[in-house]
Amino acid sequence: MTANPLLRVQFRVPFDQIRPEHVEPAVAELLADARADLQAIVDTPGPRTFDNTLGALEAATERLEFAITLVGHLESVATTPELRAAHNAVQGPVAEFFAQIPLDAGLWRALQEFARTPEAAALTGARRRLLDRTLDDFRRQGAELDPAGKARLAEISAELAQITTQFSEHVLDATNAYELWITDPADLAGLPPSAVDAARASAEAKGRPNAWRFTLQQPSFVPFVTYADNPELREQIWRAANICADDGPHDNRELLRRILLLRREQAQLLGFRDFADFVLKPRMAKDGASARAFVDGLAARTAAAFAAEARDLHEFRKQLEGLGALEPAPWDLAYYAEKQRRALYDFDDEALRPYFPVESVLKGLFELVADLYGVRVEPVAGIETWHPDVRTFAVRDGDALLGVFYADLFPREQKRSGAWMNALVTGKPDGRGGFGPHLGLICGNLTPPLGDRPALLTHDEVETIFHEFGHLLHHLLTRVELRSLAGTNVAWDFVELPSQIMENWCWERPALDRFARHVDTGAPIPDDLVKRMLSARNFRAASAMMRQLSFATVDLELHRGPLAATSAELLARARDIMERFSPAPLPPDYAMVCRFGHLFSSPVAYAAGYYSYKWAEVLDADAFTRFQREGLFSRDVGLAFRRAILERGDSDDPAVLFRAFMGRDPDPEALLRRAGLADAA
Repeated sequence: MTANPLLRVQFRVPFDQIRPEHVEPAVAELLADARADLQAIVDTPGPRTFDNTLGALEAATERLEFAITLVGHLESVATTPELRAAHNAVQGPVAEFFAQIPLDAGLWRALQEFARTPEAAALTGARRRLLDRTLDDFRRQGAELDPAGKARLAEISAELAQITTQFSEHVLDATNAYELWITDPADLAGLPPSAVDAARASAEAKGRPNAWRFTLQQPSFVPFVTYADNPELREQIWRAANICADDGPHDNRELLRRILLLRREQAQLLGFRDFADFVLKPRMAKDGASARAFVDGLAARTAAAFAAEARDLHEFRKQLEGLGALEPAPWDLAYYAEKQRRALYDFDDEALRPYFPVESVLKGLFELVADLYGVRVEPVAGIETWHPDVRTFAVRDGDALLGVFYADLFPREQKRSGAWMNALVTGKPDGRGGFGPHLGLICGNLTPPLGDRPALLTHDEVETIFHEFGHLLHHLLTRVELRSLAGTNVAWDFVELPSQIMENWCWERPALDRFARHVDTGAPIPDDLVKRMLSARNFRAASAMMRQLSFATVDLELHRGPLAATSAELLARARDIMERFSPAPLPPDYAMVCRFGHLFSSPVAYAAGYYSYKWAEVLDADAFTRFQREGLFSRDVGLAFRRAILERGDSDDPAVLFRAFMGRDPDPEALLRRAGLADAA
């Protein structure tokens, strides 16, 4: 097994060598090694120290975590039936192993023994925080349960790992199973040339050169429901997206209910009222009631503006189409909202595409972080990747290599939807005041290049790149000596601050002038187009706010309220909750929750935590005001943000870190002001 590439942590990951047949033997060996290392902590003779207790606990699982992260990543971006089978085979044993760690009486005794030592009493900074967090996590994960309770908790963890992975696979398979084929050019009316060209290329790739193929992947689905004039086809693809994974071979209905049932049992076994209270105890919100109060408060402040937007859209549609009192259907909303935006602001998102070639966007992004944080991003060649589309870059601070990252930006059928960042390797202190380099990645499903034409992005997609790169900086710039407190290992309602704050520069003309250049002429965006874009920025801001709050509300209600007796009752309840936030009635078979991977796929960091997006938006809207006040490209402010937030990981309470940057607590009105909703509220 010495040749197995998954057996050791490697900064230069041999992606070209990893095979499905490596997975099960590697994980079996790494599990055995990790168990032996944990037992060695229990058996350590002599006095308890940080190094032989907490330090050893940190190190014991590092190789296993690295391997399982790689396998999960590959299953997300380059899945095959063989890799999926291998990944599924190890999910249960790995989950059971990690669930057993806080249930190990010997480890719990060792931690308590160390906590009573003079060395522990004298700990400060990150080491003090690690001790406190570890003791709390062990208690919260069942260290004080009786043997029967511990056994049941391990069973729950193993089953949840398996079925949340299955949920994710069903979503991917159901998404890939749907195709809308168009053969009549008349059915393409209204669609922008970029969407038509992409659909033709997609059809050609499937061997049908005289047709157009649309899918449920975002770069295909969103333009269709936004621009296609044919209402029957808009309805068809919208319905397909919102009953995805609710029937047939990819049916998630029973999995959904089972996941909620197991999470409820897990929380109550550990002494919590519900899963939200269990999840949120170590986060900024602290409990489900506080998270729900935050969400409800935002909804109440937004309700009047939301109702006004719905009325305005309804009136606009009536005048445009002469449709009388008939309300729009949900598949009409994006279509008529786009027409309304054009009428009000003479602005069309598609007009911006030629100004956002992906290479120019990346160049501008890298220049921005160089100005703000004093780091240099450079392409590096000769590094093995998992697909030819993947690119690699190095991040440097002067002569020091801070890290390397992979960028995989375009959709494939073997790749899950969405956009995300992952940490692969966290560099360790080098003994000379520095750190070894960090390794990470960003993935997306952005509009791909067509033929010899470069990828031309929407403004939303530009924001997505900036967002994920903010997460990446949080990892690559970390200077926390302890792996479990480094980088993005922070409270989940704080983790979006470094990512969401980056989106703000996508709306600032001085920043846009750095990278928004016409693909053919190199000209910047005309002043008039920028003015119209900025004027339209908060168009239907209340509707966008309520959409996110609908996701947060259904999340909290499903994880806090009574459990539905049947899957049909569960889907109906979820639909009723989300309809409260919809400008149009939802159809009876609406089942978006069956593909809600943020909540029910593995990993499940957003379960009972979807409110985190809005919570962190308050933080980022407020924090960005310092850049606006002192300089959009100010190195002083950028370095202050780097030192206070990006480098600090979870080495201190998030509220303390925010105050270190802003000099005060967050202003809860900042988000409403940015969205133009403060006066309406």
